[in-house]
Amino acid sequence: MVLRRLSASITVLFVVSVLVFAATSLAPGDAATARLSQQGGATREQVEALRHTLGLDAPLPQRYLAWLAHAVRGDLGVSYAQGREVSGLIAERAVNSLLLGGVAVAVLIPLALLLGIWSGLRADRRSDRVITASSLTLVSIPEFVTGTLLVLCFATGLGWLPAVSVLSAGESPADRPSVLVLPVLTLVSACLAQNVRLLRAGTVQAASSDAVEAARLSGVPESRVVLRWILPAAIVPSIPLMARYVSYLLGGTLVAESLFGYPGVAAALVDASAARDAPVVLAVALIATCVTVTLNLLADVLSAVFNPVRGSGV
Repeated sequence: MVLRRLSASITVLFVVSVLVFAATSLAPGDAATARLSQQGGATREQVEALRHTLGLDAPLPQRYLAWLAHAVRGDLGVSYAQGREVSGLIAERAVNSLLLGGVAVAVLIPLALLLGIWSGLRADRRSDRVITASSLTLVSIPEFVTGTLLVLCFATGLGWLPAVSVLSAGESPADRPSVLVLPVLTLVSACLAQNVRLLRAGTVQAASSDAVEAARLSGVPESRVVLRWILPAAIVPSIPLMARYVSYLLGGTLVAESLFGYPGVAAALVDASAARDAPVVLAVALIATCVTVTLNLLADVLSAVFNPVRGSGV
């Protein structure tokens, strides 16, 4: 299964690279025009000279094959807009995005497990109704609205947290943890509701299974029943969804980074798209695809490990 998925992943990466390369190359304008327009404009001869320097006047298939030949060796090229190595540029932003996404994942997973299983074990009670209503409210509010409300409350209103992630030169978000709080809350609120609802449904179904009823009738302590039978059965259906959200968080979160001015990969993607900076756009797209494919493969493996069919006896 793993070998089949790996071969399929290589195909996915190839297709994504072709589509992204074609989209960035066929879009109106190019990197030479965008770069010179930021410098106050230029003559047609200057634009053509820069296009030749960047290799943009070569046929599209030739440019793609040249990029692919370097990419398979780990060379992602040079940014058209900044003249820097793409790998170094992405590495700087990726550290910030991974920090933001990692903190969000560290908050999301235990909180979703706690609320989902707690709600499922107390189905139709007051705490379950409160958690369910809160989940429905969160899932119906767009992410940018949640972020804006958090800014109005905790930044503008109370003044407890910064509204934007402004960092000094050479400063990391880890040096100022306060700039992570509002983006993390925005991300977790957007991802939490669906996971809680799915875990609750899995817990309710598992709690009414024959194996759980037999265990309780046999006098097995409730804590062991939850850990041995209910928890694995509740987790299995939610693993693919959780993997999707984790890949979303670790791959760079456009809305949160744009809303709070966070210097991450998603913000770099927006800037590169506006500048028609194909090497940067390709690098970000491939990295995000790799993260998604890897986490989906891991989700399949974990689903097999936690499959409760492997032991249903008391």
